[in-house]
Amino acid sequence: MDKATVQTMIAGLDVGVTRSAQDHGMAKLTPVHREVLSTLPQGSRQEVRVLHAVLQPGDVTPYHSHRFPVTVYVTEGVFTLRLDGREPISIGPGEVFVEPPHVNMTGSNEGNAPATTVLFYVCDPDTPFADPVPSTA
Repeated sequence: MDKATVQTMIAGLDVGVTRSAQDHGMAKLTPVHREVLSTLPQGSRQEVRVLHAVLQPGDVTPYHSHRFPVTVYVTEGVFTLRLDGREPISIGPGEVFVEPPHVNMTGSNEGNAPATTVLFYVCDPDTPFADPVPSTA
């Protein structure tokens, strides 16, 4: 085996590999983010949700919190997140941020172009995506 094949096999041990349907070799998986969490649902059933959101320039999300961690992946534009007690976080294309549970927050697009995000989370079945929080402003 050549060095590239061995490196591909070793990388596959971390994230898994898939073989294409036409046997052209291995599909390359590139880890975007890894994070160990202890706040995922512990019940006998969990629901996986993937959401797509586009915020136009000037759009703002309601002030809210989540019951479980929500992973935000930005595909274009910049999404600015304001979590209580923290400095604002700007998440750009190809970047990931895991919103913690039970933290009040709001997000916005402060740029001049749309901000496109993919949101992934695991929750107890039928749990609301977000819980509204009365604004303190």
